Amino acid sequence: MTEVSNEKILTLFKTPGQKEKGFSLLVKKYEKQIYWHVRHMVVVHEDTDDLVQDIFLKIWKNLKKFKGNSDLYTWIYRIATNETLSYINKKKKKYFSSIEENFESLSATPTHTDSISGEEIEKHLQNAMNTLPPQQRTVFELKYFQEMKYEDMAKVLKVTTGALKASYHHAVKKIKDNVQIELNLNNE
Repeated sequence: MTEVSNEKILTLFKTPGQKEKGFSLLVKKYEKQIYWHVRHMVVVHEDTDDLVQDIFLKIWKNLKKFKGNSDLYTWIYRIATNETLSYINKKKKKYFSSIEENFESLSATPTHTDSISGEEIEKHLQNAMNTLPPQQRTVFELKYFQEMKYEDMAKVLKVTTGALKASYHHAVKKIKDNVQIELNLNNE
């Protein structure tokens, strides 16, 4: 099956009697990407599922207002990113704790072996990502996991490409330092 174009999705969405079909195609096209975008920022599967539903509900409510000034993909990612950052900030305020404390449960018992599994490396990467400020975490997630170009990120986040490159550079350095510290602690 060939991938349906954004233009076809928008045309169907605006056609009487075809709105649901157009939206269904949009969800099929972007659901997996949005899920992983949100999951890397929020970590918890159940929270991610709830957020993805909220994001697509917001898209459904606002798609008629989409003017086409940006790519549909960029517009969807902007909504997903803003909703996720809002969720993280609300959660932080609600529980009166830092975002890092919410992820303490991800820290595993230390291993005392010389070899490290891919799963352990992924856990260390996720722990390190969770120490980043939300904006840096978002930039890292979009660049590293989504392989998004800086120009597209600039449209999604409404930030200059220079600022994004600096953010990504700082995020990578912090993650490397944090992972190294974790690995050293686990090997002691």
